[in-house]
Amino acid sequence: MFSVGEIDVKGLRQFENMLGALGAEAPKAVNRAINRTGDMAKTQVVKELARQTGLPQKLIRRSVKVTRSSWTHLEYQLHSAGGDVSLKYFKKRETDEGVRAYLGDQRGWDWFAESFFRAGRWPRPRQQISWSHGHVFVRVGGRTDLEKVTSGVFIPIEMVEGATAKAFEDSVTNNLPRRLDHEISRALGL
Repeated sequence: MFSVGEIDVKGLRQFENMLGALGAEAPKAVNRAINRTGDMAKTQVVKELARQTGLPQKLIRRSVKVTRSSWTHLEYQLHSAGGDVSLKYFKKRETDEGVRAYLGDQRGWDWFAESFFRAGRWPRPRQQISWSHGHVFVRVGGRTDLEKVTSGVFIPIEMVEGATAKAFEDSVTNNLPRRLDHEISRALGL
């Protein structure tokens, strides 16, 4: 989970006098600045997380939830929940020896032996399995004993590690002072 309130942004001391001049309007200006900065940081997190995991941005946007700042609680949070992501959501290719899937920039293409997501004899034209909904399976016993194959990618863990965490911190560090200056100037009528 990320929170804008946890990032130490240097240079915010310069705004103390201006916030004091705003009086009761200060929390509103800070709230708007935090929410705008948080939205900009979320955009960077989604892009970097998609690059890091190999998942489509549409899926990442669905899994990353936001708790926005309010006048009384000045904190913007990004959080995600979930387990091991199914291979269904990755770029996957079926070969005669199994399925290859692209698991992001760090892991690259990974091979899952004896797995499949289509039916029919190899190499004849194979058909999608109507009941599988695109999932990748491997046989664990007899003909009908199938198990879904997962990727080993956990979105909540990937979100707080590596390039994604750095993208969040950089975005907040760069944008929060600028947005705060803008909102204070707007409230003061400058």
